[in-house]
Amino acid sequence: MLLHDRNPAGPVPRISWAARVREAGAPLSIRSYRLHFTARLLSWTGSAVAPIGLAFAVLRIGGGPGALGAVLAASVVPQILLLLVGGVVADRLSRSRVMVWSNVVCAVAEVAAVLLLVSGTARVWHLVAMSAVCGAAGAFFTPAAGGIVVEVVPAELRHAANALLKIGQNMVKVAGPALGGVLVAVAGPGWALGWDALTFATSALLFSRISLKAKAVKVRTGFTADLREGWDDFRSRRWLWVMVCQAAVIVPVWLVGYQLLGPVYGQQVLGGAAPWGLVVSGFTAGLVAGAALALMWKPRQVGVVVCAGTGSMAVPLAAMATAVPLPVLVVATGVAGTGLAVSMTVWASLVQERIPADRLGRTLSYSTLGQILPVPFGYLLAGPASHLFGLRTTLATGALIITAASVVPLAIAQVRGLYLAPGATKDTGGPVPTARAER
Repeated sequence: MLLHDRNPAGPVPRISWAARVREAGAPLSIRSYRLHFTARLLSWTGSAVAPIGLAFAVLRIGGGPGALGAVLAASVVPQILLLLVGGVVADRLSRSRVMVWSNVVCAVAEVAAVLLLVSGTARVWHLVAMSAVCGAAGAFFTPAAGGIVVEVVPAELRHAANALLKIGQNMVKVAGPALGGVLVAVAGPGWALGWDALTFATSALLFSRISLKAKAVKVRTGFTADLREGWDDFRSRRWLWVMVCQAAVIVPVWLVGYQLLGPVYGQQVLGGAAPWGLVVSGFTAGLVAGAALALMWKPRQVGVVVCAGTGSMAVPLAAMATAVPLPVLVVATGVAGTGLAVSMTVWASLVQERIPADRLGRTLSYSTLGQILPVPFGYLLAGPASHLFGLRTTLATGALIITAASVVPLAIAQVRGLYLAPGATKDTGGPVPTARAER
């Protein structure tokens, strides 16, 4: 249980900007982290291009919106079914090895799809199968990738390491879709998927060169016991499951409001895809700015910062509900992107600080599963709700739900009392002495 509701470490020491800059780039001096960072950056460039290639590939072989929906759903269902298995595997085996084979599997599946597309023999079910294979591989990759920073970066540099990864990921989101559009237009959708396959293969090679020391604790129990231990560890941390419940509400509402109803709003109110593209650019710029801010700023009050950051995602939905001018909506989405990037970065640092390394994979798998489970239901309910209540009323309701969900956890002392360690800490693989929180 939480032993402190106030900052247990006392006043935060002043740190010069020069020292902050040095600390921000320090993780890149670590070879294993450089390999991990480069591999993830390559993989993200592929992931930014692949959705465009996949969508146009489906359309080119005669599929419609329903076929594209089936292809996209095929990548989500295996993740839901296999995430918990992936968490156990990540804690049992070398995380870098799990990441290597996950990338290899995706590369092989996409190469097969590319050959079918180029030869003109591809069918929708081929792309559904490819999407399902990659989704299954992702269920193993996600827990492993979430825990590897703990193994390659000292505790005092993990916040900067997480922020650098987030900056790289968000910067790729700026240029990736444009690259995908050009690649599809010039070479065809098959070659866009081919680029994604190439990035998977190259990333696998880089992941294979990451040197990890042997784990101090090996999981020796049976698979079911591992799952039960991970669940017991997850539910015993009240602050963790409360915030996952918050995400389980906010994530589907945001995806419905921004990704699904947002383009509809752009078409009906803003006048088409071009103005909505400006809104999307504002959000992406906010993601980059937020990650850069998190790189230079390590907030202590994590619970408050995360709730504020997730609460900012209500701003664009409220802006659309009130039909604000386009420039105001662009700024609103930029605010949401900034808040989201900051909250995700500091949350990742907190989880890595508080969860023992030998249980991190399973904890992350339960956390991720809790967030994505409601998403399909949100997509299914969004259409009927917008038809029944109207687009702007549905968006306004979403804004209210996100606002309420962001505030409610702050009524719990454990959430208000979440703090990051102020400086260098001994890497014990579990909670640091200055931030005792769980049990």
